[in-house]
Amino acid sequence: MVSINELQTIETKIDIQSIRADFPILKQVMYGDKPLVYLDSAATSQKPQIVIDAHKEYYENDNANVHRGIYALAHRATLAYEGAREKVRSFLNAGSNKEIIFTGSTTDAINLVAASWGRKNLTKGDVILLTEMEHHSNVVPWQIVAKEVGAEIQYIPFTESGELDQIAFGQMLNSRVKLLALTHMSNVLGTINPVAEMIRSAHRNGSLVLVDGAQSAAHMAVDVQALDVDFYAISGHKMMGPTGTGALYAKEELLQDMPPVKGGGEMIHLVKKEYFTTADLPHKFEAGTPNIGGAIALGVAVDYLNKIGMDTIHQQEQTLLSYALDKMPQIAGMNIYGDPKLRGGIISFNVADIHPHDLSQVLDQYGVAIRSGHHCAQIALAKLGVESTNRVSFYVYNTIEEIDIMIDALHKSVKLF
Repeated sequence: MVSINELQTIETKIDIQSIRADFPILKQVMYGDKPLVYLDSAATSQKPQIVIDAHKEYYENDNANVHRGIYALAHRATLAYEGAREKVRSFLNAGSNKEIIFTGSTTDAINLVAASWGRKNLTKGDVILLTEMEHHSNVVPWQIVAKEVGAEIQYIPFTESGELDQIAFGQMLNSRVKLLALTHMSNVLGTINPVAEMIRSAHRNGSLVLVDGAQSAAHMAVDVQALDVDFYAISGHKMMGPTGTGALYAKEELLQDMPPVKGGGEMIHLVKKEYFTTADLPHKFEAGTPNIGGAIALGVAVDYLNKIGMDTIHQQEQTLLSYALDKMPQIAGMNIYGDPKLRGGIISFNVADIHPHDLSQVLDQYGVAIRSGHHCAQIALAKLGVESTNRVSFYVYNTIEEIDIMIDALHKSVKLF
């Protein structure tokens, strides 16, 4: 485990207090005298002032529709909107801006793939291979399509340690598997899955791969070309951007072959009474007026992440994770779920027979904000044998002192039950 001195050295090296000063919400004091300790970034991250300002500035100075007007406001808005697309492209190392589709979230992106690629390419008897640790957003869209076309869904199990069973995965790959869809990092166990190796195996089998990057893209460097992934979905609100923003990366040849899901303004090239033709990529999949201000602010969030450095962010979270995993087992009745070799800054746990909602509510009185519930991953929790858990999740703006406050609050809370 990392020592307290090593952790403090790392925090000093990256100037954690300077980073925290960028987030106005972290200055809050709860219930009169309790500093806010926000440990729910896996649900949604906090936003730095520069992102908030970018969103506000668009509406104050450049509010106009994109791609349609030739006046100054419209020109500035279009440049900023497409500039944000380029930032996301670079962030994921996609080969072309045509491969970046702005969406409302990871959920929205996965639904797009399911509704477009899935309905066109999946038929009766085909297999969609998921995992037992998937978020509902990477389960339900495939259940909808599978029911429509007669495809079958199978689930790669995870082990007691919280890692995907690679032997089972190899045995499940066969000619019927048309798609592997899996999370890069579990939002329950924190497991960082070996997606690069699994993508290679799936491609050797002739299967395409979709990766849910909601938890990973915000916390580690992602290179979609190096991964050779076919589809990669991200959420802006988990990476310091606004809610209602996200993106789908997909290989250009796949997007060219996929039919549009939504029709209307912006996604068309020509409309006749009898037919229409689609706009070129990426606009083919972006019907209607987009979330312009949100996309621009997401681009600024990407700038902010790049300024800190994704490797730095990952290192900070790993050290905080190590410290928390060292301290939390000292709490009476503590049960931490999973012990994967590669783990992001997420810990799900229960304490004795205290209901997670009750524990979360008591912690809130100490200013500590954590998640409780099924985390939109009921299949995973059923495998763990529970209906709900508590969950803490870290980001680069969290500190050793905040973990100590959480640990102290947990000790005090347990004594109340």
